[in-house]
Parts: sequence; structure tokens; C-alpha cells
Amino acid sequence: MTLPSRKRGRRQEPAAPPPAVTTTAHGTAGSVVEASLYRDGRKVSSPASLSDTFRRLREEPDGMAWIGLHRPSEEELLSLAAEFDLHELAVEDALEAHQRPKLERYGDTLFVVLRAARYMDAQEEVDFGELHVFVGPDFLITVRHGPAPDLSAVRLRMEDTPELLALGPEAVLYAILDAVVDGYAPVVAGVQNDIDEIETEVFRGDPAVSRRIYELSRETVEFQRATRPLVGMLHNLMAGFTKYGTDEELQRHLRDVADHVTHISERVDGFRQALTEILTVNATLVSQQQNAEMRALAEAGFEQNEEIKKISSWAAILFAPTLVGTVYGMNFDHMPELHWAGGYPFAVLLMAGVCTSLYFVFKRRDWL
Repeated sequence: MTLPSRKRGRRQEPAAPPPAVTTTAHGTAGSVVEASLYRDGRKVSSPASLSDTFRRLREEPDGMAWIGLHRPSEEELLSLAAEFDLHELAVEDALEAHQRPKLERYGDTLFVVLRAARYMDAQEEVDFGELHVFVGPDFLITVRHGPAPDLSAVRLRMEDTPELLALGPEAVLYAILDAVVDGYAPVVAGVQNDIDEIETEVFRGDPAVSRRIYELSRETVEFQRATRPLVGMLHNLMAGFTKYGTDEELQRHLRDVADHVTHISERVDGFRQALTEILTVNATLVSQQQNAEMRALAEAGFEQNEEIKKISSWAAILFAPTLVGTVYGMNFDHMPELHWAGGYPFAVLLMAGVCTSLYFVFKRRDWL
């Protein structure tokens, strides 16, 4: 996939009159963040509405329109499609959002989908935004879904470097790619910090760490889906440098962005692998802890059984003399051996013999 050539002339009249656009009290379209016209890298006007932008661009044959939209309505996108001959499939994607990062060519117009990201430090979460970019010979349209990225900074940067802006819409596309990729750096730092904290929590035995690992793994997968396609997209852009005569300075800038994307993509791949390993280690540690607890319970049960054996043995030993004493303690008139002179010594010896016998039996069985 390659950048479009700026040498092809733009048609002077639209195929059909654009639909009227609803304006606010200030006269600008509700979803239009900013619409500006540039010539030779310098701003010449900031029209108040889309229809004004279309008209003034026709009056500036060597000009370039840069239109920024945020969650536009279908009516607004259809007016842009009619004016700039945007492909209906690209317009449909821009309306629906939730697209994967991609770069597609429709005639002399490029359609680029980017996933911007920002790290929310308070919530320790990664917030993803979606950006759709239409790049034509003399226009660039951005459609944002979400707060990121902040393209106002990109516009200011390009306006401060008119020599770069003079290179046309492809230079603006470079600046947007650069801003999106630069926005990944704080996210990488935030995720790395979270992983470091998780490693500490894992070895500290925090019971809530498993949930945190899972949530961060899910965000890392989403981050990976946002960054990995950019590597191929930028390589496709660079492949068209010679064919489309891309300015050498712009080539260097795009190569630099491609290097950053490759580095970030490798870091994100490393995060996912690290989280997988941490999850495995955490599962092992949890299993070891559970085994230790089970072993402790088993040992406690064994010790309890030993105590029960001792108590039961002494209870049986003490029960024997109690039984004999109970029998001879009954107050009946007609009872054998009541008048026997050796009855008492016999009873005592019987109790002592039974107790001694039971003691040695339990001792031999290690109950005592």
C-alpha cells in the first residue's frame, strides 16, 4: 500500500451538491473540531462550516484542506464523501468505528485506521481511542472516536514547521502516525510498572493478584492488536517511496516512526509473554501454598488422632476399676462374696490387674 500522488488534479465541481450541515451558534459543524485551508505550508483560512471549506478549497487550486471531525453524523460524512469522492466502504467503516488498524487504498485516496492509546494512571488502565484518516491529493480528513489522540497538538506542530506541512497530506499523515506512536510510550511505561508491581504481589502472596494479572493481560492483548498491524502498514508505505517520489526528508521521518513502532511492538509482545510466565508462577505458588496448608491440616489431624488415642486408652483403663467398683458397690442383701474375708483384696487386685493389662496392650500398639 502506498501514499497517493499529489500530482493528480482535483476535480473542480462535486458530483452532487453536498447536503446541508447543521451548525452551532458559532457557525461551525457540531462534530467539526477544526477545518483549515493551507497553501505552501501556511494557513490561509479557517472556514466556519464544511460547505465553506468545500467552496474555499475550490477557489484554492494549490491548497490543501485539513478537516478534523469527532464522532461525525452520517450526514456530515456523506457530504464529505460527495465532495472528495470517498469510497462508500471506507465511509461505512468510519461511521461504525470498532475497526482493526489497517491501511487501504481506494483510487487516489488512502483510508487509514489507527488505534490510539493512553494510560489512565488513577485507574491503572489503558484507554483506547480510534482514529480514521482519509488522505487524498489535496485533502486530509480525520475522524476521531474517543478522546485520544489529541490532534490539536499535531496541527500546531505542523503549522510551526511550514516546510514540512508544504509536503502535503502525506506529511500530515506522517505527523499523525508519529503522534499516535509517541502516545504509546507512556502506555508502555505504565504497563511495565504494573507488571513490576504484580511480580512483587505474586511473591508476597496477595490473593487479589490473579485478577489483576488477568485484567492486565486482557489490556495487553488489546494493546498488541493496536500496535502489531502498524509495523506492516508502515512497511507498505515505505515500499511506495520510490514509485510515488516521496520527499527524502519525509522518508526519513517515516522510517523513524517505523523503528519506534517495531520497538514498541516487541515490548508489547514481551509484556504478554511476561504476564503468561507470571501467571504460571502464581499458579505454582498458589498450588504450593495449598499443598502446604493441606499438609499442615493432615499433620494437625494426625496429632489430633494421637491425642484421641491417648485419651481413649486412659478412659478404657480407668473404666475397668470403675466397672468392678460399681458391681461390688451395689447394696443387695443376697449378693455373692459379700461375707468373704478375701473379697476386698481380690477386688483391688482384679482392678489393678485389668488396668495393668490394658496399659501394656495400649502401650504395645503405641496408643500411649
